[in-house]
Amino acid sequence: MPATDKRVEARHDAPTHALPGTRRRPTAGLLIGLAVFAALLALRILAPAEEGSSWLADAARDFVSLSISVVIESLPFVFLGIVLSIGVQIWLPDGFLLRRLPAHPALRRPILSLLGMLLPVCECGNVPLARGLIVRGLTVSESMTFLFAAPILNPITIITTQQAFGWDNGILISRIAGGFLIANLIGWIYSRHPRPEALLTSRFQEECSLEDHAGQAAGKVGRSVQLFVRETGAMMPALFIGAGIAGLIQVGVPRDVLVSVGNSPVWSVAALMVLAFVVAVCSNVDAFFILSFGATFMPGSIVAFLVFGPMIDVKMLALLRTTFTAKTLLQLTVVVALCSAALGLAVNYVL
Repeated sequence: MPATDKRVEARHDAPTHALPGTRRRPTAGLLIGLAVFAALLALRILAPAEEGSSWLADAARDFVSLSISVVIESLPFVFLGIVLSIGVQIWLPDGFLLRRLPAHPALRRPILSLLGMLLPVCECGNVPLARGLIVRGLTVSESMTFLFAAPILNPITIITTQQAFGWDNGILISRIAGGFLIANLIGWIYSRHPRPEALLTSRFQEECSLEDHAGQAAGKVGRSVQLFVRETGAMMPALFIGAGIAGLIQVGVPRDVLVSVGNSPVWSVAALMVLAFVVAVCSNVDAFFILSFGATFMPGSIVAFLVFGPMIDVKMLALLRTTFTAKTLLQLTVVVALCSAALGLAVNYVL
């Protein structure tokens, strides 16, 4: 990891990285993922729905359509996140970001959570950007704070939520405040971890070490190209897998089952959190997606959907798995789910 700031080097939760073994080549997985995506797209175009078609054929078409829609919706933001990550890691001067952040962790994390205000990137693009922040010198807990706050606190998400719901029922305020508080709670919890490097996958630690040595062999342009290829190779297979799982679950889980519990203050929250996990819709447009449920579900359940989905869904978990261990992701899912449910219940019973 680059030694960009003496203060960060000395922090107890700054991750350390072992020297890499052999360099893994991500291009094979990327090419396979692109081939599968192209095959699914061709299948959907060449096989339009026909009257009298079997349920299995309809389900297969729905699966392909839903999976492709998740990929198409997410892809621009993933590439934007990779480009921003390259800018942070390679083109910013050493220490540029760290010198402008408060020295005390209790102040650094809130400031980092508000960094999303300057970056119109949804949750998909924030994963490569958070990876870049770790490489650049931020601690794991600080990058987590940014990662979970930015999808909700970015300007596009705030504007679309206001356009969809206005100021009614406190949905907009609850989403902003809830996202900020949950992200900072996660950051505080993991800042207490005795071995923060154990939260990261061994492969990501390898890639951090590779980046340390890359500057010795290539200039900024060459390093940018190398990093783009490596990050694309890590993100794309995960995105395709997550989109496929999201499509499969949506086909298998009848939506009318979720709608049937919309009037219960408790079960409506649980139902829309399950829906958020399944549909994996981008945080920049999820307010318009859930708007159609507004007449059926209580406001707290909508808030839970709008907070839980951008932080944890099947697509997001697949992307996060490129960086964090499975145990860490399980812990994060439980914490975010409990906090989102508590927020939704509070809105239902208090507001």
